[in-house]
This record gives sequence, structure tokens and C-alpha cells, in this order.
Amino acid sequence: MSEVAASIEGVPGFKVAGVSADLKGNGALDFALIVSDRPCTAAAVFTTNTVKAAPVLYDMEVLANNNNHIRAVAVNTKCANACTGEQGIANAKQTAQLTAEALGVGVDEVFVMSTGVIGTQLPMEKIAQGVHRAADSLDESNWFAASEAIMTTDTRPKRAFVKVTTADGKQYHVAGMSKGAGMIAPNMATMLGFIVTDAALDPQQAGDTLFASVQTTFNQIVVDGDTSTNDSVFLLANGASGVTIDDAGREQFSIALTSVCRKLAQDVVRDGEGATKFITLHVNGAPDDAAARTIANTIGTSPLVKTAFYGGDANWGRIVAAAGRSGIDLDSQKLKLWFAADENSEKLLLFSDGMPTNYDEAQATALVKAPEVVVTLDCGQGGGTATIWTCDLSHDYVSINGHYRT
Repeated sequence: MSEVAASIEGVPGFKVAGVSADLKGNGALDFALIVSDRPCTAAAVFTTNTVKAAPVLYDMEVLANNNNHIRAVAVNTKCANACTGEQGIANAKQTAQLTAEALGVGVDEVFVMSTGVIGTQLPMEKIAQGVHRAADSLDESNWFAASEAIMTTDTRPKRAFVKVTTADGKQYHVAGMSKGAGMIAPNMATMLGFIVTDAALDPQQAGDTLFASVQTTFNQIVVDGDTSTNDSVFLLANGASGVTIDDAGREQFSIALTSVCRKLAQDVVRDGEGATKFITLHVNGAPDDAAARTIANTIGTSPLVKTAFYGGDANWGRIVAAAGRSGIDLDSQKLKLWFAADENSEKLLLFSDGMPTNYDEAQATALVKAPEVVVTLDCGQGGGTATIWTCDLSHDYVSINGHYRT
């Protein structure tokens, strides 16, 4: 497998477009299409938020009835089409109908997704305009425009691409794009993600592999602890390469898919609203993996922990305190806490045996002032482990979200 690239060279059988439908009102790209020239096997993982947006409810119904001949995904920004009642559902269906007519495919072969402000109705005249502009602009090389067109508070597009060579020398591709910078928490932790491959998968393979990849990527990132009404990740497989993923090739495909999802997920954290630091948090020695994840998520969503990192303050006590209030029964005498510059650097032990170590405060401060830091907490109480990727919490986060609708 090739290294994961941040630019998408193109995936056989797929064309994309990113255009302005004037949804943002400033000429910015705000509507995208992803289209396959042949039917795709499809899988998706949707938000666990019980308040689901109209397009999520619509797509869940489409997928339940059709997981083997999907042809397109239409995406709009500015309006989330969430909390919009029956009119919102009707607008989601109309978006699919407009897309189907423009592409000459069945309405049941189209997914629709929206992102933006909750509680506003889609401006359907502009959506229709976006559909036709995008349909006229479809090209296999328009991935940059498409990835830019799905952004809201993102500061940059997020893309990932790998080439895979099979044991018998054949080649296929896995590519993806995502958007998201805020309302990010585990249990589907991106706003939107789209992954395509020209390998052939059956529906069971697609669903199982995507779910497993999401668990170790998108479900391991935290920006602010909020799970959106619209979070969704799609996988479309059109088989254009002629490579069919069988039992022998399943592990190789899973590695490729997970590497693309990991790149996209980490890009979301790196672009977290107002973020200045990328933090990798390992929790080891917990009673079990579920306990480790609970501890990690409590630390990763703690405003006190996140603001300390923003300020370059090596305030390890906030991390220990967050672990202690996670709801997991921990023995403080068994906890050990380290900081490191990266995964391969020597770790600085700050807390052990219930008290601070004789560490160098200047060294600890230098570590947390860096743009990236690795934090490791060992609970000393079992074999449970978890890793999450998170970021700091800055003044800009408040400014961005305090004025989101204005």
C-alpha cells in the first residue's frame, strides 16, 4: 500500500464537483456531488444523537432498502436541515429527486447530506441551482473543489488517498474527504465523511469494514464533546478496478480504509475550531477497554485540561482530576502520568505513587507549549487501553461558536 496522500489523484468510475449554489451568499463553494458511473455497494455510519437531521433520517431509509446500487451523494453547506419537521424531510427528498433527474439515475440511488445551521429550511431554488451547476461540472479530478465545497467552519479541506496493490499485482484505490472542525465527539465524531473505492465489496463486507474502521478513527477524536445531528460517514464501492475483495484481501483493504479514515479524522482535530495544539492521549492499565475509553474521553473533553494546554501550562493535576471523576473506580496510588514530544521520544514522568515526581518543570512546560504532545496515563489496574486524538480550547473557539449564526 502506498503512503496516505493528502491529494486525490482520482478513483476510476467516480466523478465529483464542487460549486457555488449561492447558499453562503459570497460566491464560496457550497454544494458538492459525488457520482459513480456504475452502481455502488454502500455502507454508512450515522450519528448516535437521537435528534437526527432530516437528511440522516432520509439516508437511513434509503440505505435500509438499497445497499448495492447507489449512484450519487449530494451535499449542501450553510443549512443543516435539522429540526425542520416534515418540510425538512420533503426538502431532503426533493434534493434527491433533483439530483436523480440531473444525473439520469433512480431517486433511490441518491444519498443527500447537509451541514450548517440547525433549524433553518433548505432554500430549494438555490439547491436546484447547485444540483444543475454541479452536474454540469462533474470531473474525475475535481476533488479539491468538492472537498472545499463541504466546509463550514473548517479552515482547509481534508482529503486522503491510497493506492493498493494486491498479491497478484492488481491495483485499486481508496480515497476520502471529510469536513468538520467543531461539534466533534466520539460516537460518530465527524460532521461528514465520504470514502470511495474502485474495489468491489459485498454489502456485508462494506458495512463491517467501515464500522470497524470508524471505531478506531472517527470515534477516537474529540474537539469539544458535542455530537452533531448530522454526523455521517459513507463508503461507496463501485468495482471499476476489477478487483473483488475476497477473504484473502479483506485485511489489506481494511488497513487501507482505516488509514484513510485515520488521516481524515486526525485532520478534523488538527483543524479544530480555534485549535493550536494536537494532543494524542493514551490511557493504559484500565480495568477494561471500555473503562479506558471513558477515562480518555473525560480527559479529552475537560475544559480545564484543554485550556491548560492552550496556555502552555503543564498542569498535570487537571488530567489526574479528570480521570478521577470519570466514573471509573481508580486508585490514585497506582496512577502514572507522562508527557512526550511524540510517540518515539523519551517520556517525562510527572505523577506516580500518588504524588508528583521530581520532574523538570521547564521541560514539562516546553512539551505542552509545542504544537503536538503525547500524554500517557497508566491506571495500573488492568489491561484496558484506549487512544484518542484531541486539541486545546482557545479564545478563538468561543469567538467562532459565539457568532456562528451571525
